Amino acid sequence: MPQPLSAATIAIVKATVPALADHGPAITRAMYARLFQDTHIAALFNQSHHHTPGGEGGGAQAKALADAILGYARNIENLGALGSAVERIAQKHVGLRILPEHYPFVATALLAAIQEVLGDAATPPVLNAWGEAYWFLARVLMAREQVIYDAVAGAEGGWAGWRDFIVAEKIVESAVITSLVLAPKDGGPVLRHKAGQYLTFLLPVHGANQAPVRRNYSISTAANGRSYRITVKREVGGAASPWLHDRVAVGDVLQVSPPAGDFFLAERPQRPVILLSGGVGLTPMVAMLETIADRHPGLETHYIHGAANSATHALDGHVRALAATRPHIKVATFYADPLAGDAVGVSHDAGPVTRGLVTLDWLRTNTPLAGADIYLCGPKPFLRTFVTGLAQAGVAASQIHYEFFGPAEELMAA
Repeated sequence: MPQPLSAATIAIVKATVPALADHGPAITRAMYARLFQDTHIAALFNQSHHHTPGGEGGGAQAKALADAILGYARNIENLGALGSAVERIAQKHVGLRILPEHYPFVATALLAAIQEVLGDAATPPVLNAWGEAYWFLARVLMAREQVIYDAVAGAEGGWAGWRDFIVAEKIVESAVITSLVLAPKDGGPVLRHKAGQYLTFLLPVHGANQAPVRRNYSISTAANGRSYRITVKREVGGAASPWLHDRVAVGDVLQVSPPAGDFFLAERPQRPVILLSGGVGLTPMVAMLETIADRHPGLETHYIHGAANSATHALDGHVRALAATRPHIKVATFYADPLAGDAVGVSHDAGPVTRGLVTLDWLRTNTPLAGADIYLCGPKPFLRTFVTGLAQAGVAASQIHYEFFGPAEELMAA
Protein backbone atom coordinates (compact mmCIF):
# COMPACT_ATOMS: atom_id res chain seq x y z
CA MET A 1 0.00 0.00 0.00
CA PRO A 2 1.42 3.45 -0.88
CA GLN A 3 2.26 6.02 1.77
CA PRO A 4 -1.02 7.56 3.03
CA LEU A 5 -1.98 10.97 1.71
CA SER A 6 -1.01 13.86 3.95
CA ALA A 7 -3.68 15.80 5.81
CA ALA A 8 -2.76 18.91 3.84
CA THR A 9 -3.23 17.10 0.53
CA ILE A 10 -6.59 15.70 1.59
CA ALA A 11 -7.79 19.17 2.62
CA ILE A 12 -6.68 20.78 -0.65
CA VAL A 13 -8.18 18.03 -2.84
CA LYS A 14 -11.50 18.32 -0.99
CA ALA A 15 -11.42 22.09 -1.49
CA THR A 16 -11.16 21.61 -5.28
CA VAL A 17 -14.44 19.66 -5.50
CA PRO A 18 -16.55 22.71 -6.57
CA ALA A 19 -14.05 23.60 -9.30
CA LEU A 20 -13.99 20.01 -10.54
CA ALA A 21 -17.79 19.89 -10.58
CA ASP A 22 -17.83 23.00 -12.79
CA HIS A 23 -14.79 22.40 -14.99
CA GLY A 24 -14.10 18.65 -14.89
CA PRO A 25 -14.93 17.86 -18.54
CA ALA A 26 -12.87 20.82 -19.73
CA ILE A 27 -9.90 19.56 -17.71
CA THR A 28 -10.13 16.03 -19.06
CA ARG A 29 -10.59 17.21 -22.65
CA ALA A 30 -7.45 19.29 -22.28
CA MET A 31 -5.66 16.33 -20.71
CA TYR A 32 -6.55 13.98 -23.56
CA ALA A 33 -5.56 16.60 -26.14
CA ARG A 34 -2.10 16.67 -24.58
CA LEU A 35 -1.86 12.89 -24.29
CA PHE A 36 -2.82 12.34 -27.90
CA GLN A 37 0.06 14.42 -29.15
CA ASP A 38 2.08 11.26 -28.50
CA THR A 39 0.97 8.68 -31.08
CA HIS A 40 2.28 5.83 -28.92
CA ILE A 41 0.00 6.88 -26.05
CA ALA A 42 -2.92 7.71 -28.35
CA ALA A 43 -2.82 4.14 -29.68
CA LEU A 44 -3.70 2.84 -26.20
CA PHE A 45 -7.15 4.47 -26.34
CA ASN A 46 -10.34 3.73 -28.24
CA GLN A 47 -10.59 6.96 -30.22
CA SER A 48 -14.31 6.52 -30.88
CA HIS A 49 -14.91 7.25 -27.20
CA HIS A 50 -13.30 10.66 -27.68
CA HIS A 51 -15.56 11.73 -30.53
CA THR A 52 -18.90 10.66 -29.06
CA PRO A 53 -21.00 13.45 -27.58
CA GLY A 54 -20.69 13.25 -23.83
CA GLY A 55 -21.23 16.44 -21.95
CA GLU A 56 -20.26 19.95 -23.03
CA GLY A 57 -19.35 18.77 -26.48
CA GLY A 58 -16.56 16.39 -25.40
CA GLY A 59 -16.16 12.71 -25.89
CA ALA A 60 -17.84 10.20 -23.64
CA GLN A 61 -14.46 9.15 -22.25
CA ALA A 62 -13.66 12.73 -21.20
CA LYS A 63 -16.98 12.93 -19.36
CA ALA A 64 -16.35 9.54 -17.74
CA LEU A 65 -12.91 10.55 -16.52
CA ALA A 66 -14.23 13.89 -15.25
CA ASP A 67 -16.82 12.01 -13.20
CA ALA A 68 -14.08 9.67 -11.96
CA ILE A 69 -11.82 12.49 -10.80
CA LEU A 70 -14.73 14.18 -9.06
CA GLY A 71 -15.64 10.91 -7.36
CA TYR A 72 -12.05 10.47 -6.22
CA ALA A 73 -11.96 13.97 -4.75
CA ARG A 74 -15.28 13.52 -2.96
CA ASN A 75 -14.12 10.20 -1.46
CA ILE A 76 -10.55 11.21 -0.70
CA GLU A 77 -11.16 10.46 2.99
CA ASN A 78 -13.06 7.23 2.27
CA LEU A 79 -11.12 5.50 -0.47
CA GLY A 80 -12.64 2.16 0.46
CA ALA A 81 -15.79 3.36 -1.31
CA LEU A 82 -13.84 3.26 -4.58
CA GLY A 83 -12.74 -0.36 -4.28
CA SER A 84 -15.01 -1.80 -6.97
CA ALA A 85 -14.15 1.04 -9.34
CA VAL A 86 -10.43 0.51 -8.80
CA GLU A 87 -10.84 -3.19 -9.60
CA ARG A 88 -12.71 -2.41 -12.81
CA ILE A 89 -10.00 0.04 -13.90
CA ALA A 90 -7.24 -2.42 -13.08
CA GLN A 91 -8.95 -5.17 -15.09
CA LYS A 92 -9.42 -2.80 -18.03
CA HIS A 93 -5.77 -1.74 -17.87
CA VAL A 94 -4.60 -5.35 -17.82
CA GLY A 95 -6.67 -6.12 -20.90
CA LEU A 96 -5.25 -3.13 -22.74
CA ARG A 97 -1.68 -3.83 -21.56
CA ILE A 98 -1.32 -0.57 -19.64
CA LEU A 99 2.10 -0.68 -17.97
CA PRO A 100 3.85 1.35 -15.24
CA GLU A 101 5.76 3.37 -17.83
CA HIS A 102 2.49 4.80 -19.15
CA TYR A 103 1.45 6.45 -15.88
CA PRO A 104 3.89 9.42 -15.97
CA PHE A 105 2.41 10.54 -19.29
CA VAL A 106 -1.03 10.80 -17.69
CA ALA A 107 0.34 12.61 -14.63
CA THR A 108 2.05 15.24 -16.75
CA ALA A 109 -0.98 15.78 -18.97
CA LEU A 110 -3.45 15.91 -16.07
CA LEU A 111 -1.54 18.47 -14.02
CA ALA A 112 -0.92 20.64 -17.08
CA ALA A 113 -4.63 20.48 -17.94
CA ILE A 114 -5.63 21.49 -14.40
CA GLN A 115 -3.31 24.48 -14.64
CA GLU A 116 -4.57 25.39 -18.12
CA VAL A 117 -8.27 25.27 -17.23
CA LEU A 118 -8.24 26.60 -13.67
CA GLY A 119 -5.67 29.30 -14.35
CA ASP A 120 -4.68 31.30 -11.27
CA ALA A 121 -6.74 28.98 -9.05
CA ALA A 122 -4.26 26.19 -9.84
CA THR A 123 -1.72 27.40 -7.31
CA PRO A 124 1.47 25.46 -6.60
CA PRO A 125 -0.10 23.90 -3.46
CA VAL A 126 -3.11 22.75 -5.53
CA LEU A 127 -0.92 21.22 -8.23
CA ASN A 128 1.33 19.57 -5.65
CA ALA A 129 -1.69 18.12 -3.83
CA TRP A 130 -3.17 16.71 -7.02
CA GLY A 131 0.23 15.33 -8.01
CA GLU A 132 0.40 13.49 -4.68
CA ALA A 133 -3.21 12.30 -5.01
CA TYR A 134 -2.63 11.08 -8.57
CA TRP A 135 0.45 9.08 -7.70
CA PHE A 136 -1.22 7.58 -4.64
CA LEU A 137 -4.00 6.15 -6.81
CA ALA A 138 -1.56 5.23 -9.59
CA ARG A 139 0.50 3.12 -7.19
CA VAL A 140 -2.63 1.37 -5.92
CA LEU A 141 -3.57 0.54 -9.51
CA MET A 142 -0.09 -0.54 -10.56
CA ALA A 143 0.16 -2.88 -7.58
CA ARG A 144 -3.19 -4.49 -8.31
CA GLU A 145 -2.45 -4.73 -12.03
CA GLN A 146 0.84 -6.51 -11.37
CA VAL A 147 -0.96 -9.07 -9.21
CA ILE A 148 -3.42 -9.72 -12.06
CA TYR A 149 -0.67 -9.90 -14.71
CA ASP A 150 1.28 -12.42 -12.63
CA ALA A 151 -1.78 -14.56 -11.83
CA VAL A 152 -2.89 -14.71 -15.46
CA ALA A 153 0.57 -15.48 -16.82
CA GLY A 154 1.10 -18.22 -14.24
CA ALA A 155 -2.26 -19.97 -14.64
CA GLU A 156 -2.78 -23.02 -16.84
CA GLY A 157 -3.27 -21.79 -20.38
CA GLY A 158 -2.40 -18.24 -19.35
CA TRP A 159 0.04 -15.90 -21.05
CA ALA A 160 1.55 -12.43 -20.84
CA GLY A 161 1.21 -9.77 -23.51
CA TRP A 162 -0.19 -10.53 -26.95
CA ARG A 163 -0.71 -14.07 -28.23
CA ASP A 164 -1.48 -15.13 -31.79
CA PHE A 165 -4.87 -16.75 -32.34
CA ILE A 166 -6.13 -18.26 -35.58
CA VAL A 167 -9.70 -17.63 -36.72
CA ALA A 168 -10.98 -21.21 -36.72
CA GLU A 169 -14.59 -20.38 -37.61
CA LYS A 170 -16.52 -17.33 -38.78
CA ILE A 171 -20.28 -17.54 -38.29
CA VAL A 172 -22.87 -15.00 -39.44
CA GLU A 173 -25.33 -14.89 -36.54
CA SER A 174 -27.69 -12.17 -37.79
CA ALA A 175 -27.86 -9.25 -40.20
CA VAL A 176 -25.53 -7.22 -37.96
CA ILE A 177 -23.72 -9.73 -35.73
CA THR A 178 -20.96 -12.22 -36.56
CA SER A 179 -19.06 -14.68 -34.34
CA LEU A 180 -15.38 -15.59 -34.57
CA VAL A 181 -14.07 -18.78 -32.95
CA LEU A 182 -10.40 -18.35 -32.04
CA ALA A 183 -7.82 -21.06 -31.37
CA PRO A 184 -4.22 -20.37 -30.27
CA LYS A 185 -1.71 -20.57 -33.10
CA ASP A 186 0.79 -22.34 -30.83
CA GLY A 187 -1.69 -25.17 -30.24
CA GLY A 188 -1.48 -24.87 -26.47
CA PRO A 189 -4.31 -24.59 -23.95
CA VAL A 190 -6.02 -21.29 -23.19
CA LEU A 191 -6.86 -19.72 -19.87
CA ARG A 192 -10.29 -20.75 -18.63
CA HIS A 193 -12.05 -17.42 -18.37
CA LYS A 194 -14.84 -16.48 -15.98
CA ALA A 195 -18.18 -16.28 -17.80
CA GLY A 196 -18.73 -12.58 -18.53
CA GLN A 197 -15.11 -11.56 -19.10
CA TYR A 198 -13.70 -10.10 -22.31
CA LEU A 199 -10.66 -10.35 -24.56
CA THR A 200 -8.65 -7.42 -25.87
CA PHE A 201 -7.46 -7.37 -29.47
CA LEU A 202 -4.64 -5.51 -31.21
CA LEU A 203 -6.10 -4.99 -34.69
CA PRO A 204 -4.20 -3.63 -37.73
CA VAL A 205 -7.31 -2.03 -39.18
CA HIS A 206 -5.41 0.87 -40.78
CA GLY A 207 -2.67 -1.21 -42.35
CA ALA A 208 0.92 -1.96 -41.42
CA ASN A 209 2.09 1.66 -41.51
CA GLN A 210 -0.27 2.94 -38.81
CA ALA A 211 -0.71 2.01 -35.18
CA PRO A 212 -3.13 -0.86 -34.54
CA VAL A 213 -6.28 -0.22 -32.52
CA ARG A 214 -7.20 -1.96 -29.27
CA ARG A 215 -10.69 -3.25 -28.72
CA ASN A 216 -12.44 -5.31 -26.03
CA TYR A 217 -14.96 -7.99 -27.01
CA SER A 218 -16.84 -10.16 -24.54
CA ILE A 219 -16.30 -13.90 -24.76
CA SER A 220 -19.62 -15.42 -25.79
CA THR A 221 -19.07 -19.03 -24.77
CA ALA A 222 -18.35 -20.95 -21.59
CA ALA A 223 -14.73 -21.77 -20.81
CA ASN A 224 -13.41 -24.92 -22.48
CA GLY A 225 -9.62 -24.53 -22.22
CA ARG A 226 -9.18 -24.84 -26.01
CA SER A 227 -10.67 -21.80 -27.74
CA TYR A 228 -12.69 -18.62 -27.37
CA ARG A 229 -15.66 -17.19 -29.25
CA ILE A 230 -16.44 -13.51 -29.65
CA THR A 231 -19.70 -12.25 -31.13
CA VAL A 232 -19.36 -8.81 -32.69
CA LYS A 233 -21.97 -6.30 -33.81
CA ARG A 234 -21.15 -4.22 -36.87
CA GLU A 235 -21.06 -0.60 -35.69
CA VAL A 236 -21.79 1.85 -38.50
CA GLY A 237 -18.78 4.15 -38.87
CA GLY A 238 -16.68 2.02 -36.53
CA ALA A 239 -13.03 1.25 -37.19
CA ALA A 240 -12.77 -2.27 -35.79
CA SER A 241 -16.10 -4.07 -36.11
CA PRO A 242 -16.56 -3.52 -39.89
CA TRP A 243 -12.98 -4.71 -40.37
CA LEU A 244 -13.70 -7.89 -38.42
CA HIS A 245 -16.91 -8.45 -40.39
CA ASP A 246 -15.57 -7.68 -43.86
CA ARG A 247 -11.82 -8.31 -43.87
CA VAL A 248 -11.08 -11.10 -41.42
CA ALA A 249 -11.38 -14.65 -42.77
CA VAL A 250 -10.94 -18.17 -41.46
CA GLY A 251 -7.22 -18.84 -41.12
CA ASP A 252 -6.28 -15.24 -40.35
CA VAL A 253 -4.25 -14.50 -37.22
CA LEU A 254 -5.30 -11.99 -34.56
CA GLN A 255 -3.30 -10.77 -31.56
CA VAL A 256 -5.12 -11.25 -28.27
CA SER A 257 -4.39 -10.45 -24.62
CA PRO A 258 -5.71 -12.72 -21.83
CA PRO A 259 -9.28 -12.61 -20.52
CA ALA A 260 -10.00 -9.75 -18.13
CA GLY A 261 -12.91 -7.98 -16.49
CA ASP A 262 -14.66 -7.77 -13.13
CA PHE A 263 -18.14 -8.64 -14.48
CA PHE A 264 -18.66 -12.38 -14.28
CA LEU A 265 -20.99 -15.07 -13.01
CA ALA A 266 -20.41 -16.05 -9.38
CA GLU A 267 -18.32 -19.20 -9.15
CA ARG A 268 -20.87 -20.85 -6.85
CA PRO A 269 -24.23 -19.11 -7.29
CA GLN A 270 -26.23 -19.12 -4.05
CA ARG A 271 -29.47 -17.63 -5.40
CA PRO A 272 -31.58 -17.86 -8.55
CA VAL A 273 -30.03 -16.01 -11.48
CA ILE A 274 -31.68 -13.48 -13.80
CA LEU A 275 -29.80 -12.59 -16.98
CA LEU A 276 -31.10 -9.42 -18.64
CA SER A 277 -29.64 -8.13 -21.90
CA GLY A 278 -30.33 -5.79 -24.77
CA GLY A 279 -28.89 -5.94 -28.29
CA VAL A 280 -25.33 -7.23 -28.50
CA GLY A 281 -25.27 -7.17 -24.70
CA LEU A 282 -26.27 -10.82 -25.07
CA THR A 283 -22.61 -11.85 -25.53
CA PRO A 284 -21.54 -12.23 -21.88
CA MET A 285 -25.02 -13.52 -21.01
CA VAL A 286 -24.72 -16.44 -23.42
CA ALA A 287 -21.38 -17.33 -21.82
CA MET A 288 -23.09 -17.27 -18.42
CA LEU A 289 -26.05 -19.30 -19.67
CA GLU A 290 -23.76 -21.98 -21.14
CA THR A 291 -21.84 -22.09 -17.87
CA ILE A 292 -25.03 -22.51 -15.84
CA ALA A 293 -26.26 -25.22 -18.21
CA ASP A 294 -22.98 -27.14 -17.97
CA ARG A 295 -21.95 -26.64 -14.35
CA HIS A 296 -24.97 -25.67 -12.27
CA PRO A 297 -27.74 -28.19 -12.99
CA GLY A 298 -30.96 -27.25 -11.28
CA LEU A 299 -30.04 -23.59 -10.69
CA GLU A 300 -33.18 -21.54 -11.34
CA THR A 301 -32.26 -19.21 -14.19
CA HIS A 302 -34.26 -16.67 -16.18
CA TYR A 303 -32.78 -15.18 -19.36
CA ILE A 304 -34.64 -12.16 -20.73
CA HIS A 305 -33.37 -10.52 -23.91
CA GLY A 306 -34.50 -7.51 -25.92
CA ALA A 307 -33.69 -7.06 -29.61
CA ALA A 308 -35.07 -5.12 -32.57
CA ASN A 309 -36.39 -8.22 -34.36
CA SER A 310 -35.38 -11.64 -35.63
CA ALA A 311 -33.14 -10.14 -38.32
CA THR A 312 -30.82 -8.61 -35.72
CA HIS A 313 -31.25 -11.19 -32.96
CA ALA A 314 -28.17 -13.41 -32.66
CA LEU A 315 -27.72 -16.84 -31.07
CA ASP A 316 -31.46 -17.26 -30.47
CA GLY A 317 -31.57 -20.87 -31.66
CA HIS A 318 -28.57 -21.75 -29.52
CA VAL A 319 -30.11 -20.18 -26.41
CA ARG A 320 -33.46 -21.90 -26.92
CA ALA A 321 -31.73 -25.25 -27.47
CA LEU A 322 -29.91 -24.86 -24.16
CA ALA A 323 -33.19 -24.17 -22.38
CA ALA A 324 -35.21 -26.86 -24.16
CA THR A 325 -33.67 -29.75 -22.22
CA ARG A 326 -33.16 -27.90 -18.94
CA PRO A 327 -36.39 -27.10 -17.09
CA HIS A 328 -34.55 -24.88 -14.63
CA ILE A 329 -33.70 -22.41 -17.43
CA LYS A 330 -36.48 -20.10 -18.68
CA VAL A 331 -36.01 -17.85 -21.71
CA ALA A 332 -38.08 -14.83 -22.77
CA THR A 333 -37.41 -12.59 -25.76
CA PHE A 334 -38.96 -9.20 -26.55
CA TYR A 335 -38.75 -7.37 -29.88
CA ALA A 336 -38.96 -3.60 -30.19
CA ASP A 337 -39.72 -3.63 -33.92
CA PRO A 338 -40.91 -7.12 -34.93
CA LEU A 339 -40.97 -8.08 -38.59
CA ALA A 340 -44.12 -9.30 -40.27
CA GLY A 341 -42.97 -12.89 -39.86
CA ASP A 342 -41.99 -12.57 -36.20
CA ALA A 343 -44.81 -14.55 -34.64
CA VAL A 344 -45.61 -14.02 -30.98
CA GLY A 345 -45.00 -17.23 -29.09
CA VAL A 346 -42.59 -18.49 -31.73
CA SER A 347 -39.79 -15.98 -32.37
CA HIS A 348 -40.59 -13.67 -29.47
CA ASP A 349 -42.82 -13.35 -26.44
CA ALA A 350 -45.75 -11.10 -25.71
CA GLY A 351 -45.46 -8.78 -22.76
CA PRO A 352 -45.73 -5.22 -21.48
CA VAL A 353 -42.93 -3.71 -23.53
CA THR A 354 -41.95 -0.03 -23.37
CA ARG A 355 -39.57 1.19 -26.10
CA GLY A 356 -38.57 -2.42 -26.71
CA LEU A 357 -37.81 -3.11 -23.06
CA VAL A 358 -39.67 -5.51 -20.85
CA THR A 359 -41.05 -3.71 -17.81
CA LEU A 360 -40.12 -4.09 -14.17
CA ASP A 361 -43.70 -5.13 -13.48
CA TRP A 362 -43.26 -8.06 -15.86
CA LEU A 363 -40.03 -9.02 -14.10
CA ARG A 364 -41.74 -8.87 -10.69
CA THR A 365 -44.51 -11.16 -11.91
CA ASN A 366 -42.42 -13.65 -13.87
CA THR A 367 -39.09 -13.86 -12.04
CA PRO A 368 -37.91 -14.10 -8.41
CA LEU A 369 -36.70 -10.51 -8.66
CA ALA A 370 -36.14 -9.71 -4.98
CA GLY A 371 -34.30 -12.95 -4.23
CA ALA A 372 -32.08 -13.34 -7.29
CA ASP A 373 -28.68 -12.26 -8.50
CA ILE A 374 -29.33 -10.08 -11.54
CA TYR A 375 -26.77 -9.70 -14.33
CA LEU A 376 -27.32 -6.97 -16.93
CA CYS A 377 -25.59 -5.95 -20.15
CA GLY A 378 -26.75 -3.69 -22.94
CA PRO A 379 -26.83 -0.11 -24.23
CA LYS A 380 -26.54 2.70 -21.71
CA PRO A 381 -30.23 3.72 -21.81
CA PHE A 382 -31.16 0.09 -21.17
CA LEU A 383 -28.79 -0.12 -18.21
CA ARG A 384 -29.81 3.20 -16.74
CA THR A 385 -33.46 2.16 -16.90
CA PHE A 386 -32.98 -1.17 -15.20
CA VAL A 387 -30.18 -0.43 -12.74
CA THR A 388 -32.10 2.59 -11.46
CA GLY A 389 -35.44 0.78 -11.56
CA LEU A 390 -34.15 -2.27 -9.73
CA ALA A 391 -32.68 -0.13 -6.98
CA GLN A 392 -35.95 1.80 -6.64
CA ALA A 393 -37.79 -1.53 -6.49
CA GLY A 394 -35.77 -2.43 -3.41
CA VAL A 395 -33.33 -4.89 -4.97
CA ALA A 396 -30.11 -4.81 -2.96
CA ALA A 397 -27.07 -3.31 -4.69
CA SER A 398 -25.15 -6.51 -3.92
CA GLN A 399 -27.58 -8.43 -6.16
CA ILE A 400 -27.21 -6.13 -9.19
CA HIS A 401 -24.23 -6.80 -11.48
CA TYR A 402 -23.79 -5.03 -14.80
CA GLU A 403 -21.47 -4.49 -17.73
CA PHE A 404 -21.61 -2.12 -20.65
CA PHE A 405 -19.49 -1.41 -23.68
CA GLY A 406 -17.76 1.96 -23.61
CA PRO A 407 -16.72 4.41 -20.91
CA ALA A 408 -18.17 3.85 -17.45
CA GLU A 409 -19.49 7.31 -16.77
CA GLU A 410 -20.67 6.75 -13.23
CA LEU A 411 -17.52 4.81 -12.28
CA MET A 412 -13.87 5.70 -12.25
CA ALA A 413 -12.24 5.53 -15.65
CA ALA A 414 -8.75 5.77 -17.00
